[in-house]
Amino acid sequence: MTLARTDDATGRDGGDVAVFAGALNEHWTIGPKVHGGAMLALCANAARTAVAGDAAPEIEPVAVSASYLWAPDPGPMQLVATIRKRGRRVSLVDVELNQGERTAVRAAITLAEPEHQAPPLLSFNPVVPLMTPEPPPGLEPIGPGHPMEHIVHLAHGCDIRPALSTLGPRSDGGPPVIEMWVRPKDVAPDVLFALLCGDVSAPVTYAVDRTGWAPTVQLTAYLRAIPADGWLRVICTCMQIGQDWFDADHIVVDRDGRIVVQTRQLAMVPAQ
Repeated sequence: MTLARTDDATGRDGGDVAVFAGALNEHWTIGPKVHGGAMLALCANAARTAVAGDAAPEIEPVAVSASYLWAPDPGPMQLVATIRKRGRRVSLVDVELNQGERTAVRAAITLAEPEHQAPPLLSFNPVVPLMTPEPPPGLEPIGPGHPMEHIVHLAHGCDIRPALSTLGPRSDGGPPVIEMWVRPKDVAPDVLFALLCGDVSAPVTYAVDRTGWAPTVQLTAYLRAIPADGWLRVICTCMQIGQDWFDADHIVVDRDGRIVVQTRQLAMVPAQ
């Protein structure tokens, strides 16, 4: 998920503009289309890089609000980052992710220092009581022979272990609660990977037997802390699945039990 700066300019409203060349290959896809979480992380990276020369090294994308205009194919992309505010503690950047002549994603990114290691004043963390820091023995990674092998191509670059028992309808008739453990291969998880994990779950519509393409229309992510090295635990829940639209919330927790990312998205229910 690297970027190459190609141009700098001044926008029509006086804001500084940085242009980057990037690419997302077939390993960053769900089915044939580029993964929404990967595009969100790429936009966040562009915003962070655009202001890096003027900001403290600790600055990170603490909030990312992305609107998805269409689903691009794997390949080269251009990112245009317009700096709206350079602040002492908070900076604001708008990013457009383009492929060819079309804009695929428009994102508003808030950059600041995330939480440090000090314990929170209050935290209600539903993940820790439900999920162990590491996947249980025998939980298979997505890969050759796995039911999701030909859909979740992200598994080429990271180890994803979904609890298949949580994907379908609940036996008690309750709302869906999808559990999975995720980590990158051979490196520690970083901020961008944690943001990607805020969209890593299979659609909660599996709970009502709608398993086709469920395009995200809007996604907002909050980075709460820098992840510790190790597995990230992810729970995805839902308040309502309508006939046309559904919501999905992700909570991403690191090895130390800290909430590192929270997301909420609005997406379209797959056709029957």
